[in-house]
Amino acid sequence: MNFKLLSKQTSMITFALSLSVSVFSQNDNQRQTDYRSYDMENGVTPIADDRGFTLQSKKGDFIFKPYLYLQSNFSIHYYDDEGLDKAYNQDNIANSGFAIPYAILGFTGKAFGKIDYNVSINAAAQGGAILQQAWIDYAVNPAIRFRAGKFKTPFTHAYLTTLGETLFPSMPTSLTASAIMPYSLNAVTPSIGTGFDLGLKMHGLIKDKWGYEIGLFNGTGASINTATKGISDDNHLPSLLYAGRFTYQPKGAMPATQGNSKMLNLDKMLIGISANYNNEAENESTNDFRAGIDFAWMKNKWYIAAEGYYMHVNFTKRQKINDTYNFIGAYAQIGYFIGTQWQVGARYEWMDRNSSTKDGSINSPAAVCNYYIPKTNIKLSAMYQYIGRWGHDTQLDRDLDDLGISTHTAMIMLQYAF
Repeated sequence: MNFKLLSKQTSMITFALSLSVSVFSQNDNQRQTDYRSYDMENGVTPIADDRGFTLQSKKGDFIFKPYLYLQSNFSIHYYDDEGLDKAYNQDNIANSGFAIPYAILGFTGKAFGKIDYNVSINAAAQGGAILQQAWIDYAVNPAIRFRAGKFKTPFTHAYLTTLGETLFPSMPTSLTASAIMPYSLNAVTPSIGTGFDLGLKMHGLIKDKWGYEIGLFNGTGASINTATKGISDDNHLPSLLYAGRFTYQPKGAMPATQGNSKMLNLDKMLIGISANYNNEAENESTNDFRAGIDFAWMKNKWYIAAEGYYMHVNFTKRQKINDTYNFIGAYAQIGYFIGTQWQVGARYEWMDRNSSTKDGSINSPAAVCNYYIPKTNIKLSAMYQYIGRWGHDTQLDRDLDDLGISTHTAMIMLQYAF
């Protein structure tokens, strides 16, 4: 036996193994530090650079990546006595138990090196909302891109955060709660937040700092996938949602996350302003103008964010109502990682839900604890939220202001994604 040859081969194998171990360690470290390796364009779940199950051409100009997002929760909602009819055995605890708000199957990728695409189906939704997203995005360059299809409207940091990357398992109530108006007008109950919609936008990032999004949308929301709009009777413009958003990101592009256990070495900041006008919204009964300002900062294990938003509701001439209504809301939240798996957070929000025409508002403190199970992509969340009321002239105004909103909410959520 040639021991010299054997010794030489053994040394080469040992060197190769040590090299492979060092490369693996480097890649593992990149997963912790290099946020650019995570693609969050699909708005549902981040896709790592290794991309798991992926079909890809040799040049990398064609990529096909399927993904899955599941969210299941158990919640308890306690409602105050107002609005409950005991004669019909209505209980204080309602709308409680197990729920699956999201069961998303999708695929995303690239084509021709210039086109991004994404399609996702939410099997837990109903009607037109089953098609959660369907869009293509053509990039002339990083500063000039065009997107068409169904996707998130450019308004508020809370909605634009990737679905599986939020600090809390539920959106701020001040964005999702319907407005309260006089009973004679209660057929019109818009909310401040806007979500998925059909449309077209131009967007981009200039010098890795200045972001913009300008778009036209149907303004009918995620549940309608057909063209139903016409021309405005009041201002003779197409009855669409006109939206724009501008951001300043002084430390480079900020990922759309509110905390990720694999991104604990970042220092990113975002300041944004948004506005939109929904021309003859709510079945051609109102024109809704919204505006907002937001701030978000990720510094290592810390995440801090705050937003303020405004909505002006103006009835169309055919409604023969001269009254206008203004609604204001805001929230601030903070999150911190204890170690690399545990994240704790707090949020406080405020909303003038009954408009500026009446005194009184609602306020909501909330707390959350998230646990990221290592090497599984499973996230567990536990949260509690309280809805308070103050400043109302009468007890009736106080009772009406939180209709449809539970005073106490406790929730445990399990989330899985790949």
